Amino acid sequence: MTRVTLLRDAQGRPSGFSCKGHAGYAEAGSDIVCAAVSALSITCCNALQSIAGIRPEIEEQDGFLSVRVLPHQQNHDAQVILKVFEQGIGDIAASYPKHIVFTTR
Repeated sequence: MTRVTLLRDAQGRPSGFSCKGHAGYAEAGSDIVCAAVSALSITCCNALQSIAGIRPEIEEQDGFLSVRVLPHQQNHDAQVILKVFEQGIGDIAASYPKHIVFTTR
């Protein structure tokens, strides 16, 4: 099961996320749920850099990704990108509830 946690700052704004685990929908390499989460996560990371113009803190290990936007980096574009990530992950989790746990912290 993939666990996705959306992080919020003191003002309640999305400030990052973490993803951990394999969805288990299909074998590795054929899992459309993992592919969807990976594509959305990586696109979000890239967009924070190329569109919002910030360098979030990124931690990546085998099966784990953490992205955090620091308070001084928060801008309108970063918020839009993180809200699109939240919407996309929420939609995927709603469609595949046995394979994704989506929480907010």
